[in-house]
Amino acid sequence: MTLSTSSRVVVPGGALRGELRPPPDKSITHRAVFLSSLAQGTSRIVRPLSADDCERSAEAFRTLGISIETNPEGDWIVVGRGLYGLREPRADHLYCGNSGTTLRLVSGVLAGQPFSTKLMGDKSLSGRPMARVVDPLTAMGADITARKGCYAPLRIHGRRPLRAVEWISPVASAQVKSCVLLAGLYADGVTTVEEPLRSRDHTERMMAAAGVRLTVDERRVSVQGGPSLKPQDWVVPSDISSAAFFMVGALLAPGSELMLRGVNTNPTRDGIVEVLEKMGAGIQRERSLVSGGEPVTDLLIRHRGLKGVTFGADIMPRLVDEVPILALAATQAQGVTEIRGAAELRVKESDRLAHIARGLSKMGARIDELPDGLRIEGPTPLRGARLDSAGDHRLAMTFAVAGLIAEGETEIANADCVEISFPTFWEDLERVRVQS
Repeated sequence: MTLSTSSRVVVPGGALRGELRPPPDKSITHRAVFLSSLAQGTSRIVRPLSADDCERSAEAFRTLGISIETNPEGDWIVVGRGLYGLREPRADHLYCGNSGTTLRLVSGVLAGQPFSTKLMGDKSLSGRPMARVVDPLTAMGADITARKGCYAPLRIHGRRPLRAVEWISPVASAQVKSCVLLAGLYADGVTTVEEPLRSRDHTERMMAAAGVRLTVDERRVSVQGGPSLKPQDWVVPSDISSAAFFMVGALLAPGSELMLRGVNTNPTRDGIVEVLEKMGAGIQRERSLVSGGEPVTDLLIRHRGLKGVTFGADIMPRLVDEVPILALAATQAQGVTEIRGAAELRVKESDRLAHIARGLSKMGARIDELPDGLRIEGPTPLRGARLDSAGDHRLAMTFAVAGLIAEGETEIANADCVEISFPTFWEDLERVRVQS
């Protein structure tokens, strides 16, 4: 299946059968690193996602003076120094790689520090808008300069204490909300974030577990400044955004029956399950439990025909990362699927709307790009093609699943970007794939 270290060739055919534990949740791993580093004492992160994005967060805090080591079991042991124990970095800058979560969340922490720090990212991250965090942090008293006013590199000179604010975010973004809430820990009162729609709530759940006083009222979250965070043992569940590729793969590949173990089904993240079930998917929930404040479920997926649906802005915060793989599902559904309210995808790791439309069109899909979404008519037989992931991990994995059901081989350039969120993707795909 391998063409080179950066390209892959996917041969069509074969059902997905057996069971798989998808990789640990990326969002929760990031936040566990942040809260453990800001706690007073030693925390343990059990089953962290050891992928490039999360490593960027860990390395950022190492540079700020926090000890983060891996034990023989693969856990990360974090010795936190409290809210006010971070050290001014000796390095010229903190490098965030491709991780928007690292850059945006650490900006909130650095806004409350009595020193200056420069944040940099790779070419993709440097093209993503940062005004959405620069503006609230500036309102709280931090001094921030950015390239062209809104792009990395960012130079942050913090203030202590920050001013408590009531910030009305123009976008529903867990990264923006988390950034402001983290800054609120350093503020002189109660800081509130209000969103147009409720975004994923891992930060609120995990802050509460660490002893932070929060008030949550649907689209509004308030945090009291100056708490002492308690060290924790964080157990990271499987990431539903990573599981999504195997969910859709099993639905589309005839003869598939795949069990996905320990998937995080947080109600602010499970929009893909809701949409797939509206499309007629066979998804069976088994062995549900709560771990670390997060609902965790085994999901049994069976091949089944799908029908087209329409979904938009009201559900988008719950499935924005899954739009590419849902677009692939729509190419095989009976009728028209229309995806709206997804303009945010134009400023992700790539312009995902443009790239998914271009890639699936090359494979024969009937797909139209809309200003804020996609219109897809199915079902359409797909044919193998030469595709470029544009360095976007979610596009690379979507194209790989498409290659399973296409006629002829599919070559994916820049396929090694899956390391960002799913380092074992290619091995796991081969392990559960049964050649016909």
